[in-house]
Amino acid sequence: MNQAWKQQYGTWAVITGASDGIGKEMAIALAKKEINLILVARRRNILEEVSSELVEKYNIETQIIAADLSDAEAVNAIIDITKPLNVGLLVASAGFGTSGLFLDMPIERELNMLDVNCRAVVMMSHAYGHRFAEKGRGGIILLSSLVAFQGVPYSAHYAATKAYIQSLAEGLHQELAPKGVHVLASAPGPIDSGFATRADMQMNMSLTPSVVAEETLISLGRKMTVRPGWLSKMLIGGLSMMPRFMRVRVMEQIMKGMTKHQNSNPRNTSQASA
Repeated sequence: MNQAWKQQYGTWAVITGASDGIGKEMAIALAKKEINLILVARRRNILEEVSSELVEKYNIETQIIAADLSDAEAVNAIIDITKPLNVGLLVASAGFGTSGLFLDMPIERELNMLDVNCRAVVMMSHAYGHRFAEKGRGGIILLSSLVAFQGVPYSAHYAATKAYIQSLAEGLHQELAPKGVHVLASAPGPIDSGFATRADMQMNMSLTPSVVAEETLISLGRKMTVRPGWLSKMLIGGLSMMPRFMRVRVMEQIMKGMTKHQNSNPRNTSQASA
């Protein structure tokens, strides 16, 4: 099994958002497959801890790149640093969200989120997509979300960034399949990863990041979109029966419940796996 993975996806994978949450669990799951890892996140000290754990437990190689993905030059540096390696898999897990009324949000933070959630993903998908297509093999995993399939009041811009990623993944799935490259959108529901805390939301139910990582990797090369975990399937299944305008209204009520504790000055998030 591990050898088959290496034949399709090479011996190295790039994982953004690797310091915690889904990104970290993706790193663990790939390390079990004996894939060497380029771990990317902002916090070098956390990456060093993750790297040490993976090297000691799974006897793989790792490289650490501490980078802010809102900076285009930092994204280009990641692409350049990894050129000498046999990278065959990109896991674009880094991202962050905001919650509350859109007009209450500082526009600088919203634009920063757009850079991290969308521009960095496009840059890396384009660069690594070229490399993989030239080799005739490889894989790209893009983190979508339950909120990608309709507008979401009280998280309008975050949901829009995930809709962008979902659409991008679907298009690339079809374009790159003839070139031997697998592209997958992973669209989980609420995750117990610290994301809700950073986004200042209160969730009653959530998935564990390990469930998302495991089911996502199983689906790579088999599906266009995976909705990992029972909660994702239940929520998306229920919403899919409704017309789009009704889904928006349902999501409005859900988000009102998750953000009702906020005062008139909502706290915005810091970067987090999403």
